[in-house]
Amino acid sequence: MRYVAIGDSFTEGVGDERPDGSPRGWADLVASGLAAAAGGPVSYANLAVRGRLLEAIVGEQLDAALSLSPAPTLISLNGGGNDMLRPSADMARLARMTGQAVRRCDEAGIPLLLLAGADPSARLPLGRVMHRRGEQLTAAVAELATRHGLVFADAWHDREVRRPGYWSPDRLHLNSAGHARVAGLVLSALGHDAPASVVPAGPVQRRRLLEEARYYREHVGPWVGRRVRGQSSGDRRTPKHSDWVVVEP
Repeated sequence: MRYVAIGDSFTEGVGDERPDGSPRGWADLVASGLAAAAGGPVSYANLAVRGRLLEAIVGEQLDAALSLSPAPTLISLNGGGNDMLRPSADMARLARMTGQAVRRCDEAGIPLLLLAGADPSARLPLGRVMHRRGEQLTAAVAELATRHGLVFADAWHDREVRRPGYWSPDRLHLNSAGHARVAGLVLSALGHDAPASVVPAGPVQRRRLLEEARYYREHVGPWVGRRVRGQSSGDRRTPKHSDWVVVEP
């Protein structure tokens, strides 16, 4: 088994940081789960970089994944979340780019796992717009998976992971519990016996004015500032595993 993950911050593991600050995330957990299921080590690469648009994911990241030696035996693809945050987002274009990635993997003879990320829209500014776009893209990706006989892991429609207990303070990235939940969904989609991670239900959280003001100051404001300056959170960042690493069971 040689598994490589491509994508953005969701696949990089932002929100599920180790004590040293490095991201772990669902893809790392899936690699560990695959090793446990195989009863032996697997090779793993993670080319995802936060802030990346889908064009870069299905372009340079997929190029790098297909160039790995030895070749992967499984590639997972998720992308489009950063595109959906742009005013000019075109879901049909994102679907076409995903279809091109599907064809490239098919031509290379490498199985592709398509993944719809978790839905953060309930507590985000302009969340209704993002939810509508996410529904459109998820439906298109699901149709691609069905048409080409691919494994599809649908975290977008997982109602459990939408609860606040699975999300980081920025409300955009999953926390450790959220990444564990998605890892279970992916492993189950791949046919493995994976327990569903569930966090206990806490008290109903009410949005208070001071807390909302702090959220906009600490998270929304810096994001808007980067957009105005044409910057990305992933500028000058490189993949955490650009070549094969060994993951033990």
